Amino acid sequence: MRAIAYDRFGSPDVLRLVEAPLPQPRPNDLLVRVAAAGVNRADLMQRAGFYGDQTFGESPLLGLELAGEVIGVGPAVTDIQVGDQVMAIVGGGAYAEVARVDRDMAVRVPERLSLIQAAGVMEAFVTAWEAVAHLARVQAGQRVLIHAAAGGIGSAAVQIAKSLGAVVYATASAGRAADVRELGALEVIDHHAADFEAEIARFTKAAGVHAVIDFIGGEYLARNLRSLAPGGRLVQVGVLSGDADTTIPLDLVLHHHLLLIGTVMKSRTLEEKRAMVARFATGVLPRLARGDVKPVIDRMFPLERAAEAHQRMESGGGFGKIVLVVDGV
Repeated sequence: MRAIAYDRFGSPDVLRLVEAPLPQPRPNDLLVRVAAAGVNRADLMQRAGFYGDQTFGESPLLGLELAGEVIGVGPAVTDIQVGDQVMAIVGGGAYAEVARVDRDMAVRVPERLSLIQAAGVMEAFVTAWEAVAHLARVQAGQRVLIHAAAGGIGSAAVQIAKSLGAVVYATASAGRAADVRELGALEVIDHHAADFEAEIARFTKAAGVHAVIDFIGGEYLARNLRSLAPGGRLVQVGVLSGDADTTIPLDLVLHHHLLLIGTVMKSRTLEEKRAMVARFATGVLPRLARGDVKPVIDRMFPLERAAEAHQRMESGGGFGKIVLVVDGV
């Protein structure tokens, strides 16, 4: 089968199209002909060597999410059949024509979604539901600040928070403000031109927000904590700034009884990932089926142009997910 591989860490240019052996399903696995695969920042970090030789999964190939048609099932699988369309999270191997998928990491594709759209669902919406609903415990009427709201996870988080009845504030570039408002944000702060801490204080009349969902880290950390109302929750999903060593104003955390929660999917155990997918299936799938939330696709690239897809993500400025089209759908 065709797949994307690399023989050294480095820039997107190290990615190449190769012939790879077909994966062999285990008892609880599905074998899926991949129609499309989502591109995630963790893929870029793995390619660049951030994780070293760790794969956090069963395949050294890149790719953490996919959508496609089931072409084989393990003997322990009884509720999925050959021919079913699924979208799934994998521990690696989505950048290929065929992937092995743990049954409990896959869900059927809702009828209203194409396989291209479905390829942009799982990592974004599983992570966003975990951050917004499960960890931040956002409820109707609460105020939420979501950073990097034009990205794949950020755009999902805005929609989820809005669907829960929250008042959503977001940061994005000025060129993406209208797009983010259309997803459900009440106010969008241009992170290049305005101080989000000051803007949140103005919007909330100094009351602050009940939750912050952040992907940036670095100097955003203290500003996020100062933007929280007493008892508020900051869920840290990533460190796009590259600055993971920053100062925490502990006096503020203590005095206002704040919660700082870190989450990442890639390094979780399989059982933890299965639990996250189960929560997504209960909380998000019905919303996807009704059209209350939707995947946002920025650009599509054929599998052999994976390097361009990585370059696109590194350059920034897009809106939503980047998808590799594998099976010509």
